[in-house]
Amino acid sequence: MGVLVDRRTKVVVQGITGSQGAFHTRLMLDYGTKIVAGVTPGKGGQQVEGIMVYNTVEEAVKRTEANVSIIFVPPAFAKDAIMEAAEAGIKLIVVITEGIPTLDVIRAKRYATSRGARLIGPNTPGIITPGECKVGIMPANAFTKGVLGVLSRSGTLTYEATSQCSAKGIGQSTAIGLGGDPVVGIGFAEGLRLFEEDKETEAVLLIGEIGGTAEQEAAVMVKKKEFTKPLFAFIAGRTAPPGKRMGHAGAIIAGSGGTAQEKMKALREAGVYVAESPAEIGALVSAHI
Repeated sequence: MGVLVDRRTKVVVQGITGSQGAFHTRLMLDYGTKIVAGVTPGKGGQQVEGIMVYNTVEEAVKRTEANVSIIFVPPAFAKDAIMEAAEAGIKLIVVITEGIPTLDVIRAKRYATSRGARLIGPNTPGIITPGECKVGIMPANAFTKGVLGVLSRSGTLTYEATSQCSAKGIGQSTAIGLGGDPVVGIGFAEGLRLFEEDKETEAVLLIGEIGGTAEQEAAVMVKKKEFTKPLFAFIAGRTAPPGKRMGHAGAIIAGSGGTAQEKMKALREAGVYVAESPAEIGALVSAHI
């Protein structure tokens, strides 16, 4: 069992006939993920990697009982793809696409929430429950089965951190890439609530970055005892100049609250173990688990 996805998860790939959709479908299948359908309007009846393609998500869900969607469609069509998945009854929508206009994300997120669906991303590497299910584009060899939950705004830092922890004998229960855009679906607060309820997760690693106040909100949860398991954190962007966008669209400091220093201070005051550099993450986690 994992958080949000496990070996029973049935996945539909929206945009399966595109180069990225087809490529990552093969890698997810190789990992053991149950991909039961693909969707590309106008290409129903085709097959990709032995997976039947349908014209609509509604048809795919009716035929296969898919309950999770992963989206590879171009930015201009992503809002409609998210809303179509939610309308069809999909309860977890993983949006790999980057470059989606922020207003489109806001509208799609609002609609998905109203239909009872959770959104991961956009601009996310996805979600993985090691040994069971990978819905995303992350390298599978960076993860091993274990007790550490991971919530991250950075894909590459996730792989570095989990590789370090795995080398110390600490695997992962589930790792969730939150996405690096200004507006995303699941954030640190909701992720921590999911891991608090998960019996297989004994501790959580939070990988944040400059911009916004999501990390401070996580610190408040710890202070209020809404999250009670050991929590580790690393905040990227300590040397970033204020007002300059750094990499992710969401990584921009506006006022003191968005700085790495403020985030680290808030987390430490809440009792969170905070790593000073990415190289320390594995040692820090292994010292306290």
